[in-house]
Amino acid sequence: MRVLMVGDIVGKTGRRMVVQHVRALREAEGIDFVVANGENAAGGNGLTHDVMDELLSAGIDVITSGNHIFDKKEVFQFIDDVPQLLRPINLPSGTPGHGYVVRSCQGVPVAVVNVSGRAFMPFQYDDPFRAIDHVLESLSGEVTVVLVDFHAETTSEKAAFAWYLDGRVTAVVGTHTHVPTADERILPQGTAFLTDLGMTGPMDSVIGVKTDLVVQRMLTQRPVRFETAVGRGQFGALLIDIDDGTGKALAIKRFLIRE
Repeated sequence: MRVLMVGDIVGKTGRRMVVQHVRALREAEGIDFVVANGENAAGGNGLTHDVMDELLSAGIDVITSGNHIFDKKEVFQFIDDVPQLLRPINLPSGTPGHGYVVRSCQGVPVAVVNVSGRAFMPFQYDDPFRAIDHVLESLSGEVTVVLVDFHAETTSEKAAFAWYLDGRVTAVVGTHTHVPTADERILPQGTAFLTDLGMTGPMDSVIGVKTDLVVQRMLTQRPVRFETAVGRGQFGALLIDIDDGTGKALAIKRFLIRE
């Protein structure tokens, strides 16, 4: 099985890059399953139903998210009804939506799990380590291919989480910082890991925001209303070859496509 995991989709430019590249990569690389983080896809913050439909129609199988998933209030109207749209599993009990989903890919069950880190994050999330343990216990015997989007700020927390899960899941990929890292590897027990997939969005920006606004904020130390940048795009992702029987990663290839 070949899986593509795509970094944070930001605004209109990010969606355009998804439309241009996901189906083309599926065909060119023989990709069977695509996961993408879409929490910034609608105007740079949050997700609407129309934007979700656009991403799913572009060839994405499961949409993950993070701390911005509820920025657009309309998401509360449909998130319970769309199992392929995820929010972090370690939000408080009773939070709407789903933290993981199991989908079939060529007859093979594939679990996608969305988890948030805690270090320097804006909300008080539950312990991600114990939260993922509960999910894996519930999946025991059901699936061998488990893909984890760990939406977190610090490199150390992401690395620790990946080592904690080595041999227990197929892949742990980091999202949230919008900055791609070059440390892709397969850990000793067969888990693919990349600290951060980077951003699928406007390249000429500060992590997706118009550059002049960010510079103004830093020069003046005054509140500035951020706006999502437009223009040239980039596409960050990781391609993973997987042994369907064992769920182990066999090979990985990082993508950073720039216009």
